[in-house]
Order: sequence, then structure tokens, then C-alpha cells
Amino acid sequence: MTALPEQRRALVIEDDPDIRSLLVQILTMQGFEVTEAGTAREGLAAARFGADLITLDLNLPDGDGVDVCREVRTYSDAHILMITARTDEIERLTGLETGADDYISKPFSPRELVARINSLFRRQRSRAAQDEANADEQRRASTVQHSLLPIGTPRVDNYDLAGRFRPSRSVGGDFYDWYSTANGLHLTVADAMGKGMGAALIAATVRAVMRSASEQPSLPDAFANAARALEVDLEKAASFVTLFHGRLDTATDVLEYVDAGHGLALKVSANGTCTRLGSGGPPLGAWTDGQWSTGSVRLDPGDYLAVISDGLLDIYETVEAFTDAMTSVIQASSTPDDACQRLLDLADDPAISDDVTVVILKHLAAGRP
Repeated sequence: MTALPEQRRALVIEDDPDIRSLLVQILTMQGFEVTEAGTAREGLAAARFGADLITLDLNLPDGDGVDVCREVRTYSDAHILMITARTDEIERLTGLETGADDYISKPFSPRELVARINSLFRRQRSRAAQDEANADEQRRASTVQHSLLPIGTPRVDNYDLAGRFRPSRSVGGDFYDWYSTANGLHLTVADAMGKGMGAALIAATVRAVMRSASEQPSLPDAFANAARALEVDLEKAASFVTLFHGRLDTATDVLEYVDAGHGLALKVSANGTCTRLGSGGPPLGAWTDGQWSTGSVRLDPGDYLAVISDGLLDIYETVEAFTDAMTSVIQASSTPDDACQRLLDLADDPAISDDVTVVILKHLAAGRP
């Protein structure tokens, strides 16, 4: 059975009884349930009961329609159509700036009035449809983004590994990935520029290409080939990606890495000192024929590697302040998982509008599980 559409409600605020009666008749014929008021006070009281449309006279016996409009806008999102004999441009602008949606002058044609009302509701339907389309894209982008995150955590001898992701209000292009290898572990943290489905699809492409390069034993060659494979897609999308990719050899406890414009990978030593790993080149897609150098860092027992997205950077004035804060949190944490959660708790700050991604690797001390 088809549900009946909800009846729209209208409020007519007009002191002239003849014009008020005409407005009530026209709106009733258009399918509205109509309430009428002859004064500003009555109109304000009636508006609090809700309305989809308010016709509002500027010349009321106990107040100005502009003041009524301004007050109604503090608690109602009804369409407000001003109807008045005051037609000069200043009054038009004053009325519309206080929240009116449209303006019609007396004397008015009933046909013109109906056309104006229908136009208001068409725009509303159009906005609602666009909002639903945007919401649907956000939902699909969120599904893509979450599908990029690894399922489960690989077991790596003598190491503890954790990662967390917290999306922003608008889906972005953050992701992290990891997988065990015969020699140890590969991990990636990346952030594709932009929001929504476009950024999520770019991130998915980057993840797939980086995984496909994992079989190449030489990190410089693997990364250069991956960059070339992504170059065309990133150019077409007018996008770029900041990325940190590391390969841990558990036999030597050395992590070889490439930092492509990421710049927020930290080694926090067991003694509390912190070293920010240097960038090896520009973000992927920033320009053609980019070159990237590799770096390496040894992780001794008790050392941490922390790779953090720039979402948390927003709440600190400098990178140095960010580094100090991250080091303090990590040092105060009992495990990498605990550290990840503490860092994500910082993302509750309203200043943060971006995704927050954290991956932490710890070399366990001898005798630790």
C-alpha cells in the first residue's frame, strides 16, 4: 500500500483580513493545512508549533515583519515568503538578510504567489536529493576506506605491532597496511589528498600497487616501479599521496624505509630520546620523474617505531611540539595498542578535522612475550 504524503503546514501572518482570507484560500487549495495570525505576537506563538511555509507581512500592528522573521529564524527552518507593499530595494535586502527565502509585493497575482511557493519547495526537494546523494557517496567511500585496513595483526618474532584509524567527519584518503614476509614485516601508512570517494579510490589503488611491489627484493627498485605505476592515475586525478613504507628484517632488526613526503615517522628509543625519520623525496604524484632515497634505522630492544598521519599535527603549533607530545604518550604507554588508543584519544580535540592514523611497532626486550 502506498503511504500518503505528509500534509504540509502553512502559517499566514497578515493584519489585513481580506488579504489574509485570500492567502488562506490559495494555500488551502494547494493542499496546505493553514493557520492564520493577524499580529506579530500571534504569529510568533503559532510559528513555534511548526510550519513548512510562512507568509509574512512586513506591516503588522504590533511589530515589524523583519523582526518577526529574525526571531522565527532562531527556532524554525520553515520557508518564509515576505508579502508587503514596501517595495524599495533596501527593504528587500533587509528582509532577505534576516532569513526570508523570497519576497513578493502587493498587489500580487495568486498565480505568481503559487509559482513562488512551488519554486521554494522544488529547491528544497533538489537540496534534499543532493544531500542524499552526498550522504550515499560518503557511505560508499567509508566502506572503501575501511576495506583498506588490514584484518588482524601479523605475528612477528620479538616484536609487538598495533595500528588504529579514526575517520574524520568527511571521508579522506588515509589508510595503513601491513603483512608478514619471510624476513619479517612490511608496513605502509599513506594519505591521499582530498575527501570522499575520489580520495578513497586513490588510496585503494596505492594499496594495491604497494602490495604488488612487495615481491621485489630491492626496496629502491620496488618503490620506483610503484611510483611509475601510480604516476598516470595520480596525474589524471590531479592528486598526490604522502606515504611511508618500511621493511623490517627481524634477523638484523633493521627497518629500511622510504618516506615520500610523509615526514611523521618517529623512532622513540628505550631511553626516551626521539628521532624523526627524514623524508626521502616528494609525495607521490607531486610532480613527474620524482626521485626517492631510502633510509634505515635499527630497532633495539625497548625501541618504538611510530608512524602517525598528519591529522594529529593540527593541534600543535610546531612539528617539534608534536614530536615531544607523541614521545611522551608512547613512553607512558604499556603496549603499542595502549599507545595507539592514547594517541587516538587526542583526536577528540575539535581542532582536528582530518583522519587520524597511527601504527606503532615495538622491539620487545629479551625475555618478553
